[in-house]
Amino acid sequence: MAFNVEMIKDLIRIVSSSDITELAIECEDLSLKIKRDTRVDGVVTVPHSEIVHDSRGQSGGAEVDIGSKKQEDMKVQEDENFITITSPMVGTFYRAPAPDEKPYVEVGDRIKPGDALCIIEAMKLMNEIEAETEGRIIKILVENSAPVEYGQPLFILEKF
Repeated sequence: MAFNVEMIKDLIRIVSSSDITELAIECEDLSLKIKRDTRVDGVVTVPHSEIVHDSRGQSGGAEVDIGSKKQEDMKVQEDENFITITSPMVGTFYRAPAPDEKPYVEVGDRIKPGDALCIIEAMKLMNEIEAETEGRIIKILVENSAPVEYGQPLFILEKF
């Protein structure tokens, strides 16, 4: 089966607009792997050709890695002004130190290194997660009391 750019764009749109996090297809001369990135919306670029967008004109944060005999690659270009803060462990995410207390951070808050961002409960231990850099919280990606995986994006931070 021969893939063209439009077919690949359609697959990217499907992954970006669904709950699918990864799609892999292999044929004789093409290996296609599309991963959905929940961090920051990026721009997916195709070397020597065109930018791939979804129906809203955004890439939806999709990461595309195409391997073929020609060794073509498509990669996400992230904005250097933003950092994704990820979970350092598997556990349960809590925004506040206790159920009746206010959250550590809200969208728009300025933070500096050492500021508490959240708690991740793992094996009955409450692990306070601290900021490692200065910036402003742009987005909180996890609901309170939700389970999180190692490396899962928790916050989007705009660097100062």
